[in-house]
Amino acid sequence: MKSAKSSISVAGIAALLLAGGAVSCGTEQAPEMSPAAAVAKAAKNTEEISSLRYRMKGEIPEQGRVEAEASLRTKPSIAMSMKMTALDQGPEGNVEIRLVDKAMYIGGADMAKEMDGKSWMKFDLSALGADKDLNQLGAGAADQNPADESAFLTGAKDVKRVGTEKVDGVETTRYSGTVTLDEFRDSLKDEDKATRERREKSLDQYEKMGVDKITMDMWVDGEDRTKQFRMRGDADGGPLDMTVTLFDVNEPVKVTAPPAEDVADLAEMMNGSGA
Repeated sequence: MKSAKSSISVAGIAALLLAGGAVSCGTEQAPEMSPAAAVAKAAKNTEEISSLRYRMKGEIPEQGRVEAEASLRTKPSIAMSMKMTALDQGPEGNVEIRLVDKAMYIGGADMAKEMDGKSWMKFDLSALGADKDLNQLGAGAADQNPADESAFLTGAKDVKRVGTEKVDGVETTRYSGTVTLDEFRDSLKDEDKATRERREKSLDQYEKMGVDKITMDMWVDGEDRTKQFRMRGDADGGPLDMTVTLFDVNEPVKVTAPPAEDVADLAEMMNGSGA
């Protein structure tokens, strides 16, 4: 299953992006608001997001250039879809992931060559007896909304206002700063427990990559929400440089499972093999 494995490997990059990971429309920040206060307010407003669509583009350590577009809903039920391309991995670098009805689907054109024409692999963790993992998967999708990543800039001590720019036709104010992971963790002391735990999960993934300092740009719209952010840093496996653009915040998100005839169920395959 060389092709299937390659597609699933690319899916791992997508999972990193999801676990990782700002927010929507208006005019320039009020002039009396300091850069630090404007950034803090935008970060606070991310907590009101229950659904969004977003684009990501940049470079990930050890994986190279990636582009992705995704939709995420956390309420009333968790659902997610992402189409991602790892530009440096050739034809096998295209993958789509869907999380719906407590199952994850991973699809790629190359997978059909090795799975009797099936272009999707289904991971129903409850059927596989991994309910704990399923709960963690669901919690991860809900807790690690990419909008939370924009909060990193609140830990920077050198936040400055760069100027005004349009992003996707929306007038925004751009802020910039540099923050170490220790500084960001220290800035979480006054947050409530749920917010602190959610943001510390994002910290963990950067620590695993070997990133200890992040240079960040944040574009805030007239509704005091992050419209776009860019994160740059040096990791053990190479440079990190990712830009995330948010749109359709709190608009309906609908995710459907792939057609049954196109799906290979991992649980059924394991039961059939006696695994």
